[in-house]
Amino acid sequence: MNVLKSIWAHAQGRYALIVLGAWMLIALVSLLWTPHSLWDTDGYRVWAAPSRDHWLGTDGTGADVLSWLMAGSRTNLLIVVLTVGVAAVIGLLLIAAMVSNAAMLSGVTVVAVDALISIPTVLIALILAVPVGASIAVIVIACGLGYGLNLARVSRPQALLAARSDYVEAARAAGISPWRVLVSHIVPNTLPTMSVQLSLSAGTAVLAESGLTYLGIGVPSGVPSWGHSLATSVTFISLHPLTAFWPGLVVTGVVVALNLFGDALREAADPLANPALRQARLRQEKTRQLQSRQLQSKQVRP
Repeated sequence: MNVLKSIWAHAQGRYALIVLGAWMLIALVSLLWTPHSLWDTDGYRVWAAPSRDHWLGTDGTGADVLSWLMAGSRTNLLIVVLTVGVAAVIGLLLIAAMVSNAAMLSGVTVVAVDALISIPTVLIALILAVPVGASIAVIVIACGLGYGLNLARVSRPQALLAARSDYVEAARAAGISPWRVLVSHIVPNTLPTMSVQLSLSAGTAVLAESGLTYLGIGVPSGVPSWGHSLATSVTFISLHPLTAFWPGLVVTGVVVALNLFGDALREAADPLANPALRQARLRQEKTRQLQSRQLQSKQVRP
């Protein structure tokens, strides 16, 4: 709750929360209601201008643009959530290997990440689309893998710094499991960096969905998405620019909101920028130092 208050305190944070909240609300509403059925087409009113019946006009099949954008919001929300989740899991696994005490495992992981991170996400998606075809899973796996590699590479310096701290060494000496050390001590120190990276991944996933769907290897035909709305209208953008303008405006607004949300979240999770969090971190640090001294005193006793 304190984090949300810190984000709301900034103008960019308010914009991000309002846009993202509206996105989630529209996605939920679209499950129950849209102005028109997605399959309600009118061949006599194709590429129609905005009117009382069709607030944002119609596309090349006479379908309501607003209804498709509303239905597409839940598809894009699903893609973003799954992509960020996959990227977070892959990133955490790689970070755990990078900060491992096993020198060989750590070195091999760093080399593997540096090698794999150079592979374009589009190429990964093309390889996956050969056996699977156009699918949401192609977008999630390709983007999740690429963004997870970036997450691990960017977060590695801070993770190593935390892994070599005194309280982490004391926790390992006390026999605490590596995963507990990772979750309790190492990950919290990398949260500001990870939050920004994951928010950028969320925004890039929205752009990737549009691009991959345009190439024919993203969201399957007939499934509503913002990329689908763009792909079906971009061919006639010079004749009917509004049909491409509306989905483009939605994608731009959401991507900007996701990026600003990451910046605001970083400031809220950064002790240097958030005084309340700084005080809480100082109290946690004193507690850890006290526990470290207690553990060391127990080890010194015969």
